[in-house]
Amino acid sequence: MKELIEVIAKALVDNPEAVEVNEIEGERSVILELKVAPEDMGKVIGKQGRIAKAIRTVIKAAATRENKRVVVEILQ
Repeated sequence: MKELIEVIAKALVDNPEAVEVNEIEGERSVILELKVAPEDMGKVIGKQGRIAKAIRTVIKAAATRENKRVVVEILQ
């Protein structure tokens, strides 16, 4: 799932080298922290958070196949 969110984020931003994804695993859930360059933050979040919501939906669907709970956090 970490690779999936990296691919999606790098396709959206102008500065793909600045994309970082940290994976924090718990017992039942996984937290994915997405960091992008400050100027690319709007492209990842989108108008009214639509792109961020779509990213979370795709990741959640992938996690369901592995019976895991995933939380996607977008950090500055």
